[in-house]
Amino acid sequence: MAVVQQSLKCVFCQICQGLAPASIVHQDLKYLAFRDIKPASKNHLLIIPREHITDVKSLTVETVNIVEEMVEIGQQLVKEHSGTLVDYRMGFHWPPFNSVKHLHLHVIFPEQGMSFIGRQVFRPGTFYFATPETTIDWIKKHRPSSL
Repeated sequence: MAVVQQSLKCVFCQICQGLAPASIVHQDLKYLAFRDIKPASKNHLLIIPREHITDVKSLTVETVNIVEEMVEIGQQLVKEHSGTLVDYRMGFHWPPFNSVKHLHLHVIFPEQGMSFIGRQVFRPGTFYFATPETTIDWIKKHRPSSL
């Protein structure tokens, strides 16, 4: 098994190492998912890679599959927690609007249960919050191959 780079200063890395508490709902060799401590709806999950990646702008064309894999896990968790894939919101906060400097995907459902403020904080199409599709498009356009 490959060594995963983590940062002891990062609370999400601490969660991966079992050094900080979290309500974990999914874990595998590459990713971890847990409940957000300030939920925007009944279910608000965060999906993170175990490897310390600062944010979406750290990804390249070669690593865009990380976003795709996180989305797959998110959709699976929505279904497992009795949600539907028509009433959920998924996305990333763009730097500098991410409070934790570790790549994380917000999975929020039901979308209809979000407050007015929650809908603004996690509003797709803004300069501070992007859907996975927008994120992937941005990476392909602005973060070409590093080879």
